[in-house]
Amino acid sequence: MNKKIGLPLLLGAAMLGASACGQSQTPAGGPQSPQAPSQTPATQTPEVKKDPITLTVFGLGVPEQEFNDRFRTALEKKFPYITFKYIPPDKGNSLPELVARGETPDLIRTDVPNLKNNYLDLKLGTDLNEYVQKFKVDLTRFNAPFIQEMIDAGQTGALYGIPYSPYFPMVLTYNKDLFDQFGVAYPKDGMTFDEVYDLAQKMSRAEGGKVYRGFSANIMAMLRDNTFGYPILDPNADGLYDPEKWKPLFNNFKRFYELPNNTIEVTRPAEINDAFKKGNVAMQINQYSQYLPIPPEINWDIVSYPTLKDAPQKMAWRGPAYWSVSATSKHKDEAFQVIMEIASDEVQLADAKKGLLPTVASKSIRDAFGQERPDLKSKNSKALFYYSEWAPYSPKRKAGLANVATVVQQDAMAQTFHDVATNKVDVNTGLRQLDEKLKAELAKEKSK
Repeated sequence: MNKKIGLPLLLGAAMLGASACGQSQTPAGGPQSPQAPSQTPATQTPEVKKDPITLTVFGLGVPEQEFNDRFRTALEKKFPYITFKYIPPDKGNSLPELVARGETPDLIRTDVPNLKNNYLDLKLGTDLNEYVQKFKVDLTRFNAPFIQEMIDAGQTGALYGIPYSPYFPMVLTYNKDLFDQFGVAYPKDGMTFDEVYDLAQKMSRAEGGKVYRGFSANIMAMLRDNTFGYPILDPNADGLYDPEKWKPLFNNFKRFYELPNNTIEVTRPAEINDAFKKGNVAMQINQYSQYLPIPPEINWDIVSYPTLKDAPQKMAWRGPAYWSVSATSKHKDEAFQVIMEIASDEVQLADAKKGLLPTVASKSIRDAFGQERPDLKSKNSKALFYYSEWAPYSPKRKAGLANVATVVQQDAMAQTFHDVATNKVDVNTGLRQLDEKLKAELAKEKSK
């Protein structure tokens, strides 16, 4: 079990590109005679001047400053003839609103949960396989699940996006000061949920007029990214996928919120985003993400995601975001080349050093994780790579069947669990109601 992910080293000669510019040239026939007239080396070809263009970029959920910090310098250096106009996802600038105004961007950031509702339903889908072939792109550089999940999510066999860093593995984060305060041993890599439950029992208490919770979690992510690969919506039928398989997962997570002094927060956002930050929660299971910052006053660390007794011993994960090309773009070649620069080894190496997990299957890039983040050097970063295999992503809907956006599916399931955890319904009733919600959503899709 204590194996790091054995990803193949694919960082090849592309990163070693040595240039012959400025070096003396020798004709193929041997050393040049002193009397021979100077010649223009055959390798020097005039640079083709490109007409200036503007590419508009829509970054779903990402502010312009992040795009500037991570990509703009590299892109402007690589493509000096392109002006990048970034459209921040502000109020009034959602993708449907932009499309309605006739301001459809050239480049669109999306992800699997939003692919249907925020890209394909807007008739913006562009199959990138054509450009992969045209520009001879090696897709095996990427972690294989990321490419195949995007293809499956589109239901057509098309590749609608290229993955870029980061992706989001599940981890258990814990408050070291609370464990020290109560004299309880820290969590460790490779724990089971039963072991975590025992710790949660010890850490859930009321002392000195203050309640200390032992456990909190992003249950939505834990259900959606379960290590069995269970889908929410049945891939082949209309309704919830096999409720009998979901019951053990619901019951496993529900028991934590039945512990005295470990009541779940009133709202789902408060449980996911706020509970651990208060400083009175001992453990939280969530995605590892730089978008979920922990206050500096909390002395935290991470361990690997716990496993169920009979579950696969694999890494649970949420995939990355993707850059896609709009079907309306007049500069699809250039847009695709920009995407490949964002996903290049060079850019992903810089990202990895800043603490963003790379989407390429390069050990050297992965090993550079956090090198420029002093705050991560004392953390148990090996927990991010603890399991040697990826858990399977959930199978997608069969081609030709009506579908529901993943973001809608996961929201419905998360709310169902929250209703169960707050004792509004029991597990059986909750799953039956979830099945009914999914069928109602499918009926809406069929009526369009």
